[in-house]
Amino acid sequence: METVGIIALLFFLIFATLATVAIVKTTRAVKHGVERRTAHARRVIEDQRLRARRFAQPGDIGALTQLRLDLRTSIDSTFEAMDRADLPEAAKLLDRLNDHARTLDGELKLLEREPDRARVAAQLPALTERTHRITHSADALRWAAQDRVHHATGDDLASLTRDIDIEATALRHWEPLPPPGGKKALPDQ
Repeated sequence: METVGIIALLFFLIFATLATVAIVKTTRAVKHGVERRTAHARRVIEDQRLRARRFAQPGDIGALTQLRLDLRTSIDSTFEAMDRADLPEAAKLLDRLNDHARTLDGELKLLEREPDRARVAAQLPALTERTHRITHSADALRWAAQDRVHHATGDDLASLTRDIDIEATALRHWEPLPPPGGKKALPDQ
């Protein structure tokens, strides 16, 4: 009787442990999902705010805002292209480039709030140059990834077309079946 009690207790403990692990994992997954969605929502709101500010504040501040938008758009588009292309080495380069883009975006964001417009005007050419260098690099990486995907798809389609042509030719090629007596059928005259 004692053995049955011990076995039942062990089963209960195993079940309780598994239930606790499942609850903890589910809670973490939900928390991570909420954090990801919240970050995405904040990003969308900030992008819309930047688009509005670009038109509302002309001059150097509007130019800074446009630089931020260009930088974000280029990096985000490149990340999307890299996800489709599955290029791990290029993705590492993009991560490094993204670090530079984040640093530059932070500098641009701080400069948007700078009350000294002469300072903003003085720093704008150098920031514009850095933005163009980063966006050019991101664009080059994105275009190369897109070309790679396009080339791979084109090669696969060409190979598939060749295979289908061979199969279609094989399906259309036939010889008349010999009659049951073993003699070959004579062609119609």
